[in-house]
Amino acid sequence: MLLAHMVTEATHTVTQSGIGLGSAIAVVCSWQRNRSILWAILAGVLTWFYVIYFAMTRTPGELS
Repeated sequence: MLLAHMVTEATHTVTQSGIGLGSAIAVVCSWQRNRSILWAILAGVLTWFYVIYFAMTRTPGELS
């Protein structure tokens, strides 16, 4: 029971500090495609919506 409490507390702390996984992926994808800080910030706000959009619209050069 103590271990479950410690894991829950650690997970809660990690999720409250920093950006989420979707935001990080979106920012990296946006930067790779656009090389623009403004577009990267917008993608970070849109998170998983931008990641899905990027996956559906990527070009052959972006497949690797």
